[in-house]
Amino acid sequence: MYTSTMRLRFTSLLTALPPVAAFTRHVRATSGVPPTFGRPFCTRATASTATASASARVPASASASAEEARSFVNAVNSDYEELHRAFEMQFWGTKMALGDASYSVMELTRTKGAMEGFLADEAKLAKVRELLSTLPEDDSTIVTLRMLERTFKCYIMESQEARELRSAATAIEGHLESERNELVLGATIGGRFEEMSSVGLRSRLRVDPDGVVRRACYDGLTKIGDFVVENGFVELVRTRNAMAKTLGYQDYYDYKVTQAEGFGKDELFVILDRLEEGTRPIMEAARTRFADEKGGAEALAPWNSSFLMAGDVTRKMDKYFPFEKAIEQWGRSFAAMNIVYRGATMDLDLLDRKRKYSNGFCHWPQPAWVRPDGSLQPATTHFTSLADPSAVGSGMTGLTTLMHEAGHAAHFANIAMPSPLFAQERAPTSVAYAELQSMFLDALVGDAAWRAKYAISRDGEPLPWNLVQEDLEASHPYKVFGLRGMIAVSYFEKALYEMADEDVSAESIKALANEVEQKIQGGLSARPLLSVPHLLSDEASCYYHGYVLAEMGVHQTREFFLERDGFVVDNPQIGPTLTKNFWRPGNSEPFLDLVQKCTGRPLSGEAWITALRQDVGELVAAEKEAYENARAEAEGSVPTEEIDLDMRIRIVDGDEILADTAEDGSFLTTCAKFEKYVRERYSQPV
Repeated sequence: MYTSTMRLRFTSLLTALPPVAAFTRHVRATSGVPPTFGRPFCTRATASTATASASARVPASASASAEEARSFVNAVNSDYEELHRAFEMQFWGTKMALGDASYSVMELTRTKGAMEGFLADEAKLAKVRELLSTLPEDDSTIVTLRMLERTFKCYIMESQEARELRSAATAIEGHLESERNELVLGATIGGRFEEMSSVGLRSRLRVDPDGVVRRACYDGLTKIGDFVVENGFVELVRTRNAMAKTLGYQDYYDYKVTQAEGFGKDELFVILDRLEEGTRPIMEAARTRFADEKGGAEALAPWNSSFLMAGDVTRKMDKYFPFEKAIEQWGRSFAAMNIVYRGATMDLDLLDRKRKYSNGFCHWPQPAWVRPDGSLQPATTHFTSLADPSAVGSGMTGLTTLMHEAGHAAHFANIAMPSPLFAQERAPTSVAYAELQSMFLDALVGDAAWRAKYAISRDGEPLPWNLVQEDLEASHPYKVFGLRGMIAVSYFEKALYEMADEDVSAESIKALANEVEQKIQGGLSARPLLSVPHLLSDEASCYYHGYVLAEMGVHQTREFFLERDGFVVDNPQIGPTLTKNFWRPGNSEPFLDLVQKCTGRPLSGEAWITALRQDVGELVAAEKEAYENARAEAEGSVPTEEIDLDMRIRIVDGDEILADTAEDGSFLTTCAKFEKYVRERYSQPV
């Protein structure tokens, strides 16, 4: 979490976006879900930090203060590291429904409260400010102290009433998520109820040729919203809003975006309104074209649109994305870009199962940081997806999720700063900053050159060009639908938290969701808004705008590499460039500054807009050339037998360890062991 995201939160995020005027920096700052992330509290005056106190610095006591500062920072680092680990382990244990009795919603709530209570200690903030007032500008602890000041300001709630409301909201949220984990989903097909997760329902919706089955799967997805609004979401919305208003915010969305981005809801929606207005004509034209090409208005029904756009080509491409090969292909792709994990340990829980959290995410029980003696503390990373290898399309979906979450993991494993608080995903780490890294890397799966090298069937046959072309022609004209789906979440949550308390009810929330889908997406969505898991958790709610800002950065960064190096896929300069410009600093620098430092120009939506407007024929011609060059390169080389990402990988399925590089001896041996397990479990042909 993305959240997560960041419980680094992800599930395929699509494209688009127009230029955005310069806007101030985030403080929890610009990003996915839990994936999604744990977003704390920022007081209304959350902006900047040590400049006011700088002028009052007294160098006379600098020596004593420097020693005191080092001792203070070391104590904060040590104590936080322990509290962080306790909470994150509970997060993993409860979201993965592990069997150990020590994992519980009660312990999750307690450890989260302990960690946030530590960060909300006003005495720590006062001490930081005292130290900043006495230390010289060039003291080695200044950067860390300024980060601590930003962080503590994001957590301190000066109002006792707000603290009580926060606790109440956390309790409601914990109960709702616990109940949601127990919800049995599925669809009635041929008179028989077939149990499926939300991921399974969406996958079936995309690929099943039977319209009756697709309608049943869509109806199954709408049950999530019915359940959520009847099991605490109404109370959660009211309580979150009450807390935010007590702190002086307009509402909960204003509170969340201010802590995340460093500017308020009004400024954010100036940006999003510009995007909404600028892409509305593109969306309307695309809907008209889609209906004309696919047989009329019924093609736009939510149970038909995703299938008619990709179902047939997805099925044709399925054999070239065998899920059991996903880990190896990720490893080979990242290794070719010189991406390493600096001694990290990673647990991958990739397969769907009952009671497992219904969204992919990545998180870090152990942040990477540089200890006082100069040694590196490597990261411990957990990430998860919800793959069903027997389902059509699951291989590509699972691989894309894997590339995304592995991108998060690479980012956070490469942070090299003198405190674990530079490498945690909560405020003041930017949502967009974190999501840019993962979305940049998962976008590779859509490149023709990447597919030419890595989309390989079990028989060793590469994905043929004619299918790549068919996919491009089927999807490119409708990329705007993905953009509209992304901003719909933000517009829904904005309107939700602007509702008066007395108007918030189960029925009004469902009606609002349908209204926003109609207005922003042009019709009901194949992914109903109330089925989006980000809405429920504090970490991921009012978060989706971070994906939009990140997608702008993705297109701009890709454009930079293409202009500088001429290619992106298997570019060995990508790992070093991202590490130097984006990853190493952690949350010590603003997202917008990092984008400009890497790409040489301020963040804008220009590159994204250019990609959306590109003529299909031009795109096909360019991608064909890239595909043919990549195939020639692949055919003229022998795949390496050694992949070293500098990390230990454990592949798990809940409590069961399926493979472990420490036991198996190498990355590729671990991959082979996982392949064998998947083929046997899902009866995949060898």
